[in-house]
Amino acid sequence: ETSSLFQTRLLPDRGDKRDVGVRHLCTAQVCLTCWNCQHPLKQKPAFFCESCEVVQPPPEDTSYFSILDDCTFTLDTLKLQKKYLQLQRLLHPDNFSQKSEREQGYSESQSALVNKAYETLLKPLSRGLYMLELQGLNIEEGTDSAVNSELLMELMEINEALDAVETPQEANEIGQDTKGKLADLTEQIDTALNKGELQTAKALLTKMKYFANIEEKVKEKLSSFM
Repeated sequence: ETSSLFQTRLLPDRGDKRDVGVRHLCTAQVCLTCWNCQHPLKQKPAFFCESCEVVQPPPEDTSYFSILDDCTFTLDTLKLQKKYLQLQRLLHPDNFSQKSEREQGYSESQSALVNKAYETLLKPLSRGLYMLELQGLNIEEGTDSAVNSELLMELMEINEALDAVETPQEANEIGQDTKGKLADLTEQIDTALNKGELQTAKALLTKMKYFANIEEKVKEKLSSFM
């Protein structure tokens, strides 16, 4: 797969000062110690101390990709969900009801962070926007001026067609077409990130936002027929 061939890193480690790529978002190892027993924490992120087994505070500088153990744009969502459920079983605050207030607080923070990471990485749009954010790029609201007139016309026609649908079948046709466009955009974004072309990826993600919005409107329209 394309993502497995990408070997460059977002952040350098071990003093490496070379230029780095975009799609691989695991962060460098940092030497930390357990707040309870001062045992070195070898893993990052460290959810628990290997020695005394107490829950640790959430990391300040670890990306969502590192938290859920997948560092590529074209990640496996089933693997992502499996890792998410595994962490939530371990970190759920109910597991720490008999522990100290400090551990209870850390478990709540860790659990919330894992939730946020999962929600962000689950869909290509939010995943891509987050990757740009890590690179210091953001897509501002109201970016119509950055969209060409041809695309705006296409979006207008799709929205008008969606407003005019009278059957679930008609709505599904628009939904399937939109799903195909989103799949194509996902591939294009992956290619752009693989090449380190951030501005291209940003433009494609802007386009993806519009079609993701149409996808949501299709779901609403289908719900109206129920």
